[in-house]
Order: sequence, then C-alpha cells, then structure tokens
Amino acid sequence: MKPTRILLFAGGNLGSWALRDIQKDDWLVGVDRGSLFLVRNGLTPHLSIGDFDSVSAEEMSEIERHSEAVSSCDPVMKDLTDTEMALTWAIEQHPEEIVLIGVLGTRFDHTLANVHLLQKGLQAQIDCRIVDEKNEIRLIDRECTIVSDHFANVSLLPLTPEVTGITLTGFLYPLDNATLRIGDTLGISNVLSAEKGTIQIKSGKLLVMKSKD
Repeated sequence: MKPTRILLFAGGNLGSWALRDIQKDDWLVGVDRGSLFLVRNGLTPHLSIGDFDSVSAEEMSEIERHSEAVSSCDPVMKDLTDTEMALTWAIEQHPEEIVLIGVLGTRFDHTLANVHLLQKGLQAQIDCRIVDEKNEIRLIDRECTIVSDHFANVSLLPLTPEVTGITLTGFLYPLDNATLRIGDTLGISNVLSAEKGTIQIKSGKLLVMKSKD
C-alpha cells in the first residue's frame, strides 16, 4: 500500500513536540538514534535505518525488537549519510509528503547537508519539509502558499545563485518581481499580514523558512 505521508525521525533535536503531528496512517521511519526515540515513546517504526553508530548494543536490540523492519549498514564503508539513505528509501515509496524531523542539531555540516536534501524531494515532485520545534523549512521552484500558524516569521533565501521574479502577496513587506542572490539578506524575517500569503518565483530555487524565537 502506498503511504500518504512518511515521517523520518533522525537523531538531532527531538522532543515531545515531535510527536504531536503524527497521524494515524503515517509511516514512521527511524534514522539511527531517531529509531530509539520512536521506540521509547511507544511507537513502532515501519523501518529503522542507518549505521546505528550512536546507539549501544542493548539499545540496538531494543530497536530491533520494536521495529517492523531494520536496515543497517557499515558506519565506515558507506557513501551516504543515514538521513540521505532514509530519504532515498522514502522517495521510492512515492508518498504525497515527506516530513524530516530531528535533522537539525549541533553539527552544522549535517544540518546544512540535510537542508540541501530537500532538493531530492523537489526533483521527485514530492512535498518535502524539515520541521523542528522552532522551524519549518521548504524548498520551492514554483508558486507556494503560506498559511498563518504558530510560526511568526517567514524568511526567504536562495539555494541557487539567484532566484528571479519573486512576488509576495499577503506579507507585511511585499516584493514585486524581485531578485535574490546568494549573500542577500533582503528576504529575512518577513511576516504575514493576512491569513495566507503567496510566494511566486520565475526561476531558481528558494528556501522558505518559517520560524519563531
């Protein structure tokens, strides 16, 4: 059966907030230590995947007992991060949406790499976003609608050298056919002035980041 939504739980920043939006038919995937987080919160991962170098032998046994399936690999002889392996698997299931949770943390190299992974979802034409307690991150290459919620700020940063034809409606600081280039901060800390806001672009790829303090 094709899943509607797959939630990937990695081993970065996690907390009770990460469990609030789980829906009945979601497929839950644990990525390395993220599997232990799911299991210890009474949830059964559809898949636990990774090299599991961040868990002990006892914790690994616990993950194996409470997961529907486990896919492990050598922690050294591999070319992909655990999160990329999990996302690649999730894309192959052809869901409508993939949510990456626990992929932001203290390792900035991993955090930035995980943000770049949104490109894979975009290429596959699957709605893909990163969520943590204070941020929601998407990558767009076409029109996008933003809905007012508990995130106060909306920031825009180009992922390609430039993004052209940016037009914002429903925002406190509108833009009309603007261009953002890497290094520009014009798109930081905008806010919605209506219940919904629309972002239109003509070319390039744009990170849309909702956040709160």
